[in-house]
Amino acid sequence: MGVPKNKTSRHKKGSRRSHHHATTMAYSKCSNCGELKLNHRVCPDCGHYNKKQVIATDEL
Repeated sequence: MGVPKNKTSRHKKGSRRSHHHATTMAYSKCSNCGELKLNHRVCPDCGHYNKKQVIATDEL
C-alpha cells in the first residue's frame, strides 16, 4: 500500500474538496398545471410530460 510521504496541507485538502458542495435542485413550472416539478421528469401533480399526458390521474 502507498503511504503518504508528507502531510497534506489544509489548502491542498480544501482545493481537492472544492467540488464536494451540495447543489440546489433545478425546478421548473409544469406547462399543464403550473406546479413546480423537477426538470426532465413527469409532473407528480397532473402526470404530464412534454405537454403530453403520460400517467393517468387516477394512478397518482
